[in-house]
Amino acid sequence: MPLTISALSRLRHQHQTIRELTGGLNDERIRRRPDPEKWGIFENVAHLACYHGVFHLRLERIATEESPVFGRYVAEADPDFPGYLQRPATALLDHIDTRRSALLIQLEGMTENHLRRTALHPQFGLLDVVQWTEFFLLHEAHHLYTIFRLVRQPDLNRG
Repeated sequence: MPLTISALSRLRHQHQTIRELTGGLNDERIRRRPDPEKWGIFENVAHLACYHGVFHLRLERIATEESPVFGRYVAEADPDFPGYLQRPATALLDHIDTRRSALLIQLEGMTENHLRRTALHPQFGLLDVVQWTEFFLLHEAHHLYTIFRLVRQPDLNRG
């Protein structure tokens, strides 16, 4: 089963929503954390930037291993994540654009057999590449919704 038109469209454009949501915010407002116990806009963007690399590596493992098993991804446990938190927001957005282009090329170049290869997700079980891609997009959409909510919080819209 090939990637759906919906999935391909979201792969091409969904990540652009981050710029649309945050375009009117300066760096100080993007980095503001209304709740110090939870991620703000910036941490969500940094996570999405970092996770593009994680997903790429997972696709590589699916291509080369027979049904690899992946643990739950936890950003705070990822040794690369702190480096993303040190980057400017504009650099994170550029990184997402670059990685997304590479991801599209990678997925569009896969054969039907490759798209059917599987890996085990700790919560959702055995998923093929098409299902992993849908999971990636829905995961990203969840963070986009979180960013939307944070942008619209009254304390972020003051000052």
